[in-house]
Amino acid sequence: MRLVLRRVRRTLLAVTLVVAGSSVTAPARGQDGVPAAIPLASGWEFRPDSADRGLRAGWPARMPAGDWQRVAVPHIFDPAAVEAGFGGSVGWYRVRFTAPPARAGFDWELRFEQVRRRARVWLNGREIGRHGDPYVPWALPASGLRPGAVNELVLRVDNRKAKEPREGWWNWGGIVRPVSLAPRGRLVLRDPGLLSQVDCAPGGVSCRAKVLVEGTLENRSDAAIPAPRVRLRLRAPDGGAPAEQTAPTRALQPGETTRVSFSVEVDDAQLWAPGSPKRYAATLTTLAGDVATQVDARKIGLRGVKVRNGLLELNGRQLDVRGAAIQEDLPGRGPALGDADVTRIVRELQAVGANVTRAHYLLNPKLLDALDAAGIMVWSQAPIYHRDRLLETAAQREVALSTLRRTVIAARSHPSVITHSVANELSAVPDAVAGTRRFLAAARAEVKRLDPTLPVSVDLLSYPGYPAAKAYAQYDLLGVNSYFGWYPGKKRHSTARLADLGPYLDRMRRLYPTQAMVLTEFGAESTFEGPALKKETFAFQSDYVARVLEVVRDRPFVGGAIYWTLQEFAVKPDWDGGAKRSVPRDGIHNKGLITYDGRRKPAWSVARKDFAATPLYREVPAAVALNLPTGREGSGGDSLLWAAVTGVLALLALDVWALLGILRSRRREDPVPATDPQY
Repeated sequence: MRLVLRRVRRTLLAVTLVVAGSSVTAPARGQDGVPAAIPLASGWEFRPDSADRGLRAGWPARMPAGDWQRVAVPHIFDPAAVEAGFGGSVGWYRVRFTAPPARAGFDWELRFEQVRRRARVWLNGREIGRHGDPYVPWALPASGLRPGAVNELVLRVDNRKAKEPREGWWNWGGIVRPVSLAPRGRLVLRDPGLLSQVDCAPGGVSCRAKVLVEGTLENRSDAAIPAPRVRLRLRAPDGGAPAEQTAPTRALQPGETTRVSFSVEVDDAQLWAPGSPKRYAATLTTLAGDVATQVDARKIGLRGVKVRNGLLELNGRQLDVRGAAIQEDLPGRGPALGDADVTRIVRELQAVGANVTRAHYLLNPKLLDALDAAGIMVWSQAPIYHRDRLLETAAQREVALSTLRRTVIAARSHPSVITHSVANELSAVPDAVAGTRRFLAAARAEVKRLDPTLPVSVDLLSYPGYPAAKAYAQYDLLGVNSYFGWYPGKKRHSTARLADLGPYLDRMRRLYPTQAMVLTEFGAESTFEGPALKKETFAFQSDYVARVLEVVRDRPFVGGAIYWTLQEFAVKPDWDGGAKRSVPRDGIHNKGLITYDGRRKPAWSVARKDFAATPLYREVPAAVALNLPTGREGSGGDSLLWAAVTGVLALLALDVWALLGILRSRRREDPVPATDPQY
């Protein structure tokens, strides 16, 4: 009889919650007795608070009735990117859910993949935490959670922003990525990383592969844990027998932490690469003695990304990548992507023939997973964008470094990620800017610590005429953002002529001979039909794309090119695009190969043709073409002589290329009248 009554009560409770518009979450079974994370996707309500009255009115303790909109998370405040909304506003979210029954040895935390910009969080009327970084995932202990009962989660989201930090995209606000309730055992592995450590001989003829496990173990219990362990199990892409290794660590007292770092060798490794994105099923189990307290399961790929002789390599072969960058911004949804949106973005990249993409901030984890599966590489970047003014003090630099850390930790286990870029378009003379110089040194060291398997990069403004910077010379890989032929540049540092791009790249190679280079950003706006001589026409954009890619194709030391961007996106209201046309602007960044509403421009076909015709790997490596050192061994005297001879030959070869570039530019000057004020 009691059992029947309990079932009746549960049924009545479920009906009551559905009528009230709340979500009911059923406990999910996990692996090895560990509860599974529970997504909080439905049952959300949203209420705008443009006058910011909610806190003063005591909403967190007693939410007002009426004026709430039923929404699904991910969600944005306003799907229309209208000028009045760019400065931001305040909005409130709430959701009711049934928490799982209490489980011995476990409690729960709330995980937020991304909230833009700042959030305060209440659970059952009590504030449990705040967060202020709009571009990284974060979590809070679910303090005060009522197991087996109805709980109310409330967020106040504030996306109001000042002029700084500078950003080149629309200021979206809301809970733009998923929220979940995740279990926490008495022993947890924080920030687990499964890193690919692959070393290949030049040409990729033979490779050795390991999986490097990184993380931090924490004893959250009130008793010592004498035998904490971490176990990695790998199943090969072809379904072969699993490989397994368990790493013991020292005993942990209550509240203690210890770093976990061990590697697992993989025999006959099946490597990940574009065109063959093979992935292993990896299960990482955290054990207190023989009891599992955490299980992390994901698909990983084994691939080696190196800079050798100043050239970018994948699995021992020199890369010549082609692709287009993305902004997570679709009409009506902004960055609040659903599964169908992720699929669409990947399909558009595949359709244009891209084998690489790039963004100015950490991509959605579902999108990164999809890029892993599709074999599309990612130039991953922290959103430290034009931020010299916010790097002047130690406290400001720590804010930027914190964003960088969270970005690297979230990206480092994805095989599609081929580099971690620490910043975009900082000062052209960082050695003379103390805060920027210090940030760049600290950022490089931080990335090397968090992920020693990938080259560290930084993306540069392409202004000619500056000397080499020591702050940039410490990096393995340089991203070159070039708008030669589009923006005029600066006085005595002109970028007005596209014909100057080739000589600029040649000089960059001489300034940074041991760094690899990729053209990470180039583009031209287009919105209307017209002649190729007129900026912002479709014909101008098509010609521009073809000519820039020709410059890259002629320089085997450049590791490829990434167009900015695949699809148009909303941008700050005063954006004029660079053509300096006295016409009303639409608030859209019009450099995309695809319009904001999804129509392909003529330049899309130009890019597609070049991408399809360009092999991923250079058949004649630049190390051979330039007579660069290739690791030849010998006596000390022979090595010095070899290095001197090859160095001289390399410089002579580069000088010849520069001379040829100048001659080509004289034969084919930019078709722009000298009197045209637009140029």
